[in-house]
Amino acid sequence: MTITTPSVSDAVREPLPLADVDLANLDNFTDGVTPWRMFHTLRHQAPVHWQPEEAPNSGFWALTRHADIARVDRDAQTFTSTRFVNLEEVDEDQIKKRASILELDGVRHRALRSLLQRQFGASVINSYADFLRGLTATTLDAALAKGTFDFVKEVSADFPINVLARLLDVPPEDNQQLIDWGNRIIGNTDPDYADVLLHSEESEKYRDLPFRSPASLEVFAYGRELARQRRGGTGTDLISKLVNETPRDGVPLSAQDFDNYFLLLVVAGNETTRHTITHSMLALLQHPEQLARLQEDPSLIPTAVEEFLRWASPVYHFRRTATRDVELGGKQIKEGDKVVMWFASGNRDEEVFGNPYDFDVTRQDNDHITFGKGSPHLCLGNLLARTEIRIMFEELIPRLAGIRLVGDVPRVRSNFVNGIKRLPVEVTLV
Repeated sequence: MTITTPSVSDAVREPLPLADVDLANLDNFTDGVTPWRMFHTLRHQAPVHWQPEEAPNSGFWALTRHADIARVDRDAQTFTSTRFVNLEEVDEDQIKKRASILELDGVRHRALRSLLQRQFGASVINSYADFLRGLTATTLDAALAKGTFDFVKEVSADFPINVLARLLDVPPEDNQQLIDWGNRIIGNTDPDYADVLLHSEESEKYRDLPFRSPASLEVFAYGRELARQRRGGTGTDLISKLVNETPRDGVPLSAQDFDNYFLLLVVAGNETTRHTITHSMLALLQHPEQLARLQEDPSLIPTAVEEFLRWASPVYHFRRTATRDVELGGKQIKEGDKVVMWFASGNRDEEVFGNPYDFDVTRQDNDHITFGKGSPHLCLGNLLARTEIRIMFEELIPRLAGIRLVGDVPRVRSNFVNGIKRLPVEVTLV
């Protein structure tokens, strides 16, 4: 028996009263439909909307239209990242201890970004093509032979983590540990993943750690040992670059800078690509006519990758903080207010995307904002992610004679990461 999942396009036709919208309630993000209904209501009724939060947080402005999100994302002077980019409100001491490259603006941000910019540039990423294709084949050989399996565990999580292991130059036997750390840290609001739930009383013990997660301590220890081994060497891996090169502003990385940079690589280098691949596969299962088009014409896959990214929107939001009083969308935003860019909503904006609830692998002029839009914080690994996703589906789709969903599709309880925990499938091969 084939399992079906709710249709978002049908659900958004059922108006959700504005009074029922609550972007701070994490339970609204577990069914795969309610977030899109909330975004739809906000774009049409309150595109710049004040969202209250429970203590200790104080509420935020929710931006849900593409144009407003792009305006804020590119204006770091008015909307700073230095007060942190998630919804948690932090004090000056926490900022000093927890700030990563994501929480920097200006000269220092550009300097730290430049340390690894070349490693994620076209010449280096293109040189990985044969490695990525071979790795994809190995992943798919193992998974598809099972016939029935969890696509997340066997494909979506396995492939990107192997890529990350190569970039960090760590042994493949550490892969599962890296995945586990990412789950525990990013899933800090999901009881299935978190060691300690965010904002629980116990989380106060870990308030100075990224995501208030005790798993951060384990990641720090792992990264420090790698740094010790690579310092003074001639390696070209990401760790060697961080410990042996000086940022262009002339200020070396402190031990704390390294800790937070390394943790970001472990988390960001795995989670978003994993969830994009999973959402893309689910979309192809739900829209078999689109899968058929790619099977008939594999040359469409590079175009389809952009639709995969728009559709998946693996990160729901990023936050900025207003540095001055400013008007936006007819609303008066005060200095110090949290301003939250809901990228996922911007990727369904009817003003930008024709029929935004249609999954269309031939969509042209796909101006999605999955990686940011005109931002100094544009995702550093966007080309690598695009390349991984393209090669995955170039290798997977020709092997499939059929694929169907054979179980429930639980979501991560989070309004930050748009994640799928499991995707049980049954395949028949060509």
